[in-house]
Amino acid sequence: MFNFEIKIEGLDKLIKHFEKLQKSIKRIEGEYGLTFDELFPPEFLQRNTRFSSLDEMFEKSGFIVNSRENFKKIPHDVWNKFISDNSKFDSWQDMLNAAVKEWVERQLFNKLS
Repeated sequence: MFNFEIKIEGLDKLIKHFEKLQKSIKRIEGEYGLTFDELFPPEFLQRNTRFSSLDEMFEKSGFIVNSRENFKKIPHDVWNKFISDNSKFDSWQDMLNAAVKEWVERQLFNKLS
């Protein structure tokens, strides 16, 4: 049998990267009171909906969404239909889940740079 010597370098950089990632995860752990603007930046809406901004989406919906209370008054089935007709998501919950996932990724990976 033959024996081969293999030299692996650069693991110290990988370890430092994972340490930074771990610190970032700890920083974002907890509950947040995020605004719609934080969850749905224009880039997210442009990639996933027919709208270029949150204001445009709310305006086109026909509902007045200037407060959390007004948003809660929108019938779920009507809002879900609006979202499924005007985005790549089947429901508001799907869109919200995707937005939260992207927000977490921004928090984690922006801290690593």
